[in-house]
Amino acid sequence: MKKLLFLSIALLSLAACSSNDDNTPAPEVPTVGATLKETVGGPNQPNQVYLDLSAAESKSVNRASWDFGFSSNSEFRVILNGSLKMAAKKLATSDITLPQTIDISVLAAGGENLSSNGYVDNPTGVLAGAGAGIGTAVAEISATDADNKVYLVNLGLAVGTAKANIGSVAVDGEARGWKKVRILRSGNGYKIQYADLASSTFTEKVITKDAAFNFTFFSLTSGTAVSVEPAKIKWDLNFTTFTNYIPGEKGEVTYGYSDFVTSNINAGTQVYQVLVASGGSYADFTKAKVEESNFSVSTNDQRIIGANWRNGGGQNGSLPSIKTDRFYVIKDAAGNYYKVKFLAMTNDAGERGNIVIEYAILK
Repeated sequence: MKKLLFLSIALLSLAACSSNDDNTPAPEVPTVGATLKETVGGPNQPNQVYLDLSAAESKSVNRASWDFGFSSNSEFRVILNGSLKMAAKKLATSDITLPQTIDISVLAAGGENLSSNGYVDNPTGVLAGAGAGIGTAVAEISATDADNKVYLVNLGLAVGTAKANIGSVAVDGEARGWKKVRILRSGNGYKIQYADLASSTFTEKVITKDAAFNFTFFSLTSGTAVSVEPAKIKWDLNFTTFTNYIPGEKGEVTYGYSDFVTSNINAGTQVYQVLVASGGSYADFTKAKVEESNFSVSTNDQRIIGANWRNGGGQNGSLPSIKTDRFYVIKDAAGNYYKVKFLAMTNDAGERGNIVIEYAILK
């Protein structure tokens, strides 16, 4: 984990509230003006950045470092790496040795790919459901091996390397190819089988649950578990590219977002948005003004901040900008309250992927 770099105006600090009753000094949280020392990496946005408000720390990982996340909760759930626009389609067979062929309709985003196809995880972040996008694209892993089918997996797109126009992004690189994948239970953990589509043999690995983390992450490239998220009580917000749903002419369609922010709903982080017109200014917002009922939506949706904090981004020819008419209230798993507003989404050269936030603990 790396410390946040504070803006020069943030010289005054407050001690964070804590549920601990020992004498250990609480981390200092700035009253105003914190900025990420490590950004999401500019307009190619190669990194996912996890932010822990109470400890004033962040962790940055390359978003191409993992493919699947295996849930540590009581259910047996598996997520796809939506930051790479991965997609998965359940096949009729449970025999992974059978050859398979590419299905070009299996896309995470693009064209008129309906969310009802179920090829991606539901963007709310809620894992429960029957699979095929109701919860996760991959159905809950059954204790009965024969019920666990093979999935045709589109590995999505590598991190882009092209130079983006000022104010725009170039997040998508080359196609990463396809795999066939089958996942089973292994005791209280998982077993993943994967192979090239034409192969009659497969690789098999065991994945162990770790209760300290929301997920255990796995890379098909390295064939190993990899470190991605911090421990589940050690982060609140994730800055990332993201596969979302948006309205389309024929219903909801899947769509790739840059400069997206999710909250850690699996560990209990809660968020709501305050519009200045109705909730008062950021500077004047105190803990006494917190409306507990407003947090309820975020218990079942990780996208409360999402892309709602910004305008534009190049598609309509306009330069991106911050929405200055709003800020966010965040309640972490320990019961601390914060106010957060966005100050910038570009650097001085106008390059995207350089987010600056200001935040304060509410007392």
